[in-house]
Amino acid sequence: MHSEENVSTVVQFVLLGFSDLPNLQGFLFGVFSIIYIVVLIGNSLIVIITRLDPALHKPMYFFLAHFSILEICYVSVTLPRMLVSLWTQDRSISLLGCATQLCFFLVLGATECFLLAVMSYDRYVAICNPLHYPLVCLQLVAASWITGIPVQAGQTLQVFSLPFCASNVINHFFCDIRPVLKLACGETFTNELMIFVAAVMFVSAPFLLILVSYSKIISTVLKLPSATSRAKAFSTCSSHLTVVLLFFGSAIITYFRPEASHSAETDKVLSLFYTIVTPTFNPIIYSLRNKDVILHIFSELAFFSICNKISSGVYF
Repeated sequence: MHSEENVSTVVQFVLLGFSDLPNLQGFLFGVFSIIYIVVLIGNSLIVIITRLDPALHKPMYFFLAHFSILEICYVSVTLPRMLVSLWTQDRSISLLGCATQLCFFLVLGATECFLLAVMSYDRYVAICNPLHYPLVCLQLVAASWITGIPVQAGQTLQVFSLPFCASNVINHFFCDIRPVLKLACGETFTNELMIFVAAVMFVSAPFLLILVSYSKIISTVLKLPSATSRAKAFSTCSSHLTVVLLFFGSAIITYFRPEASHSAETDKVLSLFYTIVTPTFNPIIYSLRNKDVILHIFSELAFFSICNKISSGVYF
């Protein structure tokens, strides 16, 4: 039990981030700035392309557009704040700011898990039950965005209702739930239990649904008569499966490995994968593995090239 003098009213936290690399602050700012620009431009292009091209008005691209919007929101929860810290070396964040960041991070993380599961179900229906395609897209997307809000908002409120000890230093680059909880005083067993329950609900359950969907997809595809049909079916799933492995792989290792094996530096590296790497590679993976998107990009580039030549008088 902590004595009263060991407990202070914390009004702000300090995010250590990558302060252990003092000589690389400018370099890291440049790298993460480029990454943020790539995330914004790449995912915005996917949203614009899937909306403009009538050929891409299909459930798969509807989900992809929402997933790209989600990735922009998800990375914007953590990366701009980290860039400010790297540029100004001011690593402080208010109690309310930390709680807000944690809440949005948890809610959007849950949304990503559900949306990836919905996208795998979409591929399952398209390949295994094509007569029932298209899906009820709007309801599935709405459920993905909304389902995690009450639980994750409640979990955030529960964490920040705890008193905090004298230390206000968070050894992370954003307000993640475990590093914040380490600073809390008193009994945190209930909070740890809630983290586990939420991880099962929002990580394990969607991942299990994805595994079931892909097991049925693989079983169906292997029964297709021609190698061309099998290759085409697998190619429609490969980009989604790559993103799933990147996101869920790092998230499962982070939240389900034993507490004794946790280290701040390892958690930071793993967090980079599901908070920054996946949103960065999402447009690249889906573009390179999807012929429809590639064709649209090249057709748009060709169109703009011709328009520029006409406007400059090349064809006159």
